[in-house]
Amino acid sequence: MVYTKTGGDVVTMLGNLLTVFLNFFIPQLCQNCNNKLQTDEKVLCKECLHSILPADDFRLTAEYNKKFFQKGFISGFYSPFLFEKEGVLQNVLHNLKYKKRFQNGIYLGELLGIFLRKNRPEWKFDLIIPIPLHRLKKAERGYNQSFYISKGIKKVMQIPVNTKVVKRIRYTETQTTMSKTERENNIADAFKVVKIKDIEGKRILLVDDVITTGATVNECSKALINSGAAKVYAVSISLAD
Repeated sequence: MVYTKTGGDVVTMLGNLLTVFLNFFIPQLCQNCNNKLQTDEKVLCKECLHSILPADDFRLTAEYNKKFFQKGFISGFYSPFLFEKEGVLQNVLHNLKYKKRFQNGIYLGELLGIFLRKNRPEWKFDLIIPIPLHRLKKAERGYNQSFYISKGIKKVMQIPVNTKVVKRIRYTETQTTMSKTERENNIADAFKVVKIKDIEGKRILLVDDVITTGATVNECSKALINSGAAKVYAVSISLAD
């Protein structure tokens, strides 16, 4: 009996050989420690990945109750990691946001998708929406980092991404140094759903890179719920104090 590989098997085999070839001549380096990555590693080596502080369920429940429960727009919230200044995640996210390392966003999104599938299997959603940037901010940066995180989630969970449903209609100042109240005032009424039929009755996964006070995702979720979305779940790569 002669065994014949399918077209998909051949493509996979060739892809693996190409990866090995490129890694030999152009080694990929960990974006945190600069050590050479192994063939089964992407963006971060295992040591650096495992050094990132996890967000446990006790912390996530406390954050949901503090930031989202009272507002009533978000049905669930999840972040796999905690944000540390000068930490591994800050390096990876900085390179994504300011150095066009798009693969960082896809890699982090894949991790987030894997964690969601494992830790929130009861969540059912129809659409992935990245938190939109204002058109001026997007023109300045050239891209929306949350879109690439959403693409990574899509690869794992096979849920479509839509960037046309909701728009950021008001330019807002950077919120890095603002208090919770200042952030809420700064972001108030900044979002508008422009394609209501696309979200009516739908369960939405709203994606951001880092969630701090929750003001931005609360405001975007409010626009989605008030326009007919059935549920909104909020996720981010990391949770910051």
